[in-house]
Amino acid sequence: MLPLRRERSEIIKTIKKVMPAVVSITVRRPLKEVEEEFKKLPKPKRGTKYEMPADKVDSRNMVDVGGGSGFIADKAGYILTNKHILSDSPAEYWVTLSNDEYYNAEIVAKDPINDIAILKIEAEKSLPYVTVGNSKDLELGQRVLAFGNALGLFRNTVSEGIISGLSRSVTAQADGDRMQELRGLIQTDAAINPGNSGGPLTDLYGQVIGINAAMVSGAENISFALPIKSAQKDLEDLRKYGRIRRPLLGIRYANINNDVRKKFNLSIEHGAIVTKEHSFDKAVIDKSPAAEAGILEGDIILAWNGERLTDKKGIPDFLENSEVGETITLAILRNQEPIEFELRLTERK
Repeated sequence: MLPLRRERSEIIKTIKKVMPAVVSITVRRPLKEVEEEFKKLPKPKRGTKYEMPADKVDSRNMVDVGGGSGFIADKAGYILTNKHILSDSPAEYWVTLSNDEYYNAEIVAKDPINDIAILKIEAEKSLPYVTVGNSKDLELGQRVLAFGNALGLFRNTVSEGIISGLSRSVTAQADGDRMQELRGLIQTDAAINPGNSGGPLTDLYGQVIGINAAMVSGAENISFALPIKSAQKDLEDLRKYGRIRRPLLGIRYANINNDVRKKFNLSIEHGAIVTKEHSFDKAVIDKSPAAEAGILEGDIILAWNGERLTDKKGIPDFLENSEVGETITLAILRNQEPIEFELRLTERK
C-alpha cells in the first residue's frame, strides 16, 4: 500500500498523463431531419411543447443529438468508446480533445457483441494516447480512476474509487435502444455519470483496464466498465483485417435456471437449451457451424471443450475467448443421451 502522500502524488501524475487522451464525442444530425422526427412523437400535453435549444444548432443547421466520452488508443488516431453512444441514423461525429482541438471523426468499426465502437480522426501532428493495460489480473479493492465528460457538461472530469466487484453481468438499455446483456464487467464505486460512458477506467498508474459503460439508476456508487481485453482484440482485428472479427456458433438458446427447468420440464441443473426466442425465429441458424454439425432444437449444451457451462461462464464467455476458424467440441444431452459434436467456428457477419 502506498503512503497517502505518495498515493495522492501518483494520482495527480496519472491524471496529467491520461487526461490529454480523453475526448468528448458529439453526435450531430441535420436539424430538418430531427424536426421531422419530433413531429412523429406523441402529441405533448397542453401547455408543453418540444423545442430545439438554439445553442445546439450550428451555422450549417446541424443539431447536437447526443454524445459521450472516448479515449485515443494509439498514435494512428483510433478512439475507443461505447457503441450505444453512436446514433444508428446517418450522423456526423465530432471529437473535442482536452485542449479544445476539434476533429471530424469516422466510425471504422462496431463490435457486434460488446458495447464497443472505434472511431478514427486524422491529425497533422502527433496525438496524445493512453497506455492499454491488462484486465485479466484485477483484484477487489484495487484503486481506479474514471475519466470522462460528466453529464455532457463537465469536461475533463475524473473520479476515484476502487474495484468493488468482478465478472458482473447487467442488462442495460441506452435511450430508445434494445436491451443488451453486458457480461464480465468491472464494478467500481468511482462515479460514472451519463456522459462518462466511453471514457477510460485506469489503474493508479494510468494504464487503461476498462471502458466506462453503465451506472445503476437510483443507486449510489454502483458503476460498471467493460474490461479492456475485448477492445484490445477489436483493435488488433481492425489493424490486421480492417474489420472486427467475431466467431459464430449459430444457435439461439436459454440458460438453464429454475424457470427454464419448469418450462421445459428438465431434470438437468446446468447448461443451455437450444430454443428459439419467438415463433418466427429459428433455434439453429441455417448454414451455421451448429447447423452443419447437426445440432437440433431441444439439445442441451452441457460443456464446451470439456469445461462445464455455468451461470457464471456461459456460451458468450466461451465465444469471447474463441477464434474464427477454431475447432471446438460441445458435450450435448439429446433425449437424455449424451452426445459430442465437433464443429469449426466461422466468422459472424
